[in-house]
Amino acid sequence: MSHENTAPGKGQPTFIDTSKPSIARVYDAVLGGKDHYDVDRVVADQVRVTMPHIGDVGQYNRQILGRIVRHLAAEAGIRQFIDLGAGLPTLENTHQVAQRHAPGARVVYVDNDPIVLAHGQALLQVDDRTAVVTADLRDPRGVLSHPDVQRLIDFSEPVGVLLIGILHHLHDDEDPKGIVQEYMAAVPSGSYLAITCFADTGPEARAVEETMLEFLGTGRFRTLAEIEDYFEGFELQEPGVVALPQWRPDEPVAEPLSVAQRLMQGGIAYKK
Repeated sequence: MSHENTAPGKGQPTFIDTSKPSIARVYDAVLGGKDHYDVDRVVADQVRVTMPHIGDVGQYNRQILGRIVRHLAAEAGIRQFIDLGAGLPTLENTHQVAQRHAPGARVVYVDNDPIVLAHGQALLQVDDRTAVVTADLRDPRGVLSHPDVQRLIDFSEPVGVLLIGILHHLHDDEDPKGIVQEYMAAVPSGSYLAITCFADTGPEARAVEETMLEFLGTGRFRTLAEIEDYFEGFELQEPGVVALPQWRPDEPVAEPLSVAQRLMQGGIAYKK
């Protein structure tokens, strides 16, 4: 049941279900933010019991997002982005990184949690090249036909399709690969696909997966081969699908990697 609540840190009421945890708010709690409720902190605390450094994993995911967007905007010439399952605004968001390197870049954030829209309103007021859309990424047709997507994204020009830290929240029977393929079928040659995902890298990862499935209801950790399979039909770019800190790092990464450093894997691919 949804209740009308004042979103944390905001003065505008919005309909937010506080009876069950939200993926966006749990990540906020993991990252040390303030935009969550007790029900979300319970999940975050349970995950910390299993993986004490889960906050670091969240940071690695934010950092690779920045590196990916910087690469696409500064080097690959991408000027428009669809950020699917974007979560709550934090430091170094997609539009901030993209517009730093390509001032005219346009970004649409998509999330099914209304709290994300509530917190994204400030973006809409100051930046007409950025939109926050409340929609379910599992409905590609609905997302792609949304008026704000149609307004900001020119589907005759290359698009950066971002699925950062979200596909593990899709169950196998929801056909995550098919969803990826549908989004990529809508964008032209020259577009890029970026994915990061929790990975089944050993018993520690499986313990975290079990905790997430129990307390959040989602969190399917996939093998490296399964993650690579999302990119089928596209040109996987160097260095391939790797642990997040190893994807084009700004500084050398010490070996061996920790469990937390290996917990998520990601990469980008090019559509010919």
